[in-house]
Amino acid sequence: MVSTGGSTSALDAGRRERKGGHADLAPGSARSLLLTILGELVWPTNAPAWTSSLLYVMNGLGIEERTARQAIVRGADSGWIEPVRSGREVAWSMSTQLAEVFEIGSRRVESLSDPFLDWDGNWLILLVTIPQHLKTSRKKLYSGLEWAGFGNPTAGVWLTPHSERRPQVDDLVTSLGLADSTMSFLGRTDSIGLSEGEIVRDGWDLDALSERYSEVEARYRDSKPAAGDDTLFTHIRAVAELQRLPFSDPQLPEALLPDWIGRRVTAHLQQLRRAWAPAVHARWAELNAVSG
Repeated sequence: MVSTGGSTSALDAGRRERKGGHADLAPGSARSLLLTILGELVWPTNAPAWTSSLLYVMNGLGIEERTARQAIVRGADSGWIEPVRSGREVAWSMSTQLAEVFEIGSRRVESLSDPFLDWDGNWLILLVTIPQHLKTSRKKLYSGLEWAGFGNPTAGVWLTPHSERRPQVDDLVTSLGLADSTMSFLGRTDSIGLSEGEIVRDGWDLDALSERYSEVEARYRDSKPAAGDDTLFTHIRAVAELQRLPFSDPQLPEALLPDWIGRRVTAHLQQLRRAWAPAVHARWAELNAVSG
């Protein structure tokens, strides 16, 4: 996903506002589902997708044709896809920019079920003050830090156990012009003040996230779609759920969050994804060949 500092339009499209604000790209929206379709059906083969193929899948997911066409046009305007013309027909190839987005995003999705057992106990801590003349950067800063797994236990303080994400956070802070008003530290917590458990409690809304995971688990616990389009559409919906989760799940290590429901649910979704993938890709190849 390129640098996750906030400069890529496709990445920015998926980020949500701080603490329950509206989504920049609403879950289940036409553009959100188009991203999922591109990432799950087009990216693996790197073969252009006909407009009619994209419309078929989006229609099957409940998106009206006019809305689906608008999403495709806006995707092209955003640099996600590029037209490939064949007579009067148009196919769409994925841009290098979006391929990079999917490359990093796929790794983040796969890591959701990882218990992160090798955490060394160190936190990456940021103290950020946003000057008045840069207040318009607030939303991008918060979105970028949340994407990187940072929590915000108290005003101006952000922290994450994922110290390996320091380069992307450095890019984010620098790109927003906040380097001169940010301090960073790497180290363990001390006995003064909040305990690690209290930091976790105050830094992330894990109760709400747990409820969301419970809903997803119930939806897909016994999912057995029929062959053909039913499997295709169910697969895309399940993957769409997976792709949104890194924006809200900080992926805390087992030492901080034992027996986390998110690891179990995402492992199940990933298992379903792998099981359905051969049939889904075969059905997509059939649709795209017919459309062409």
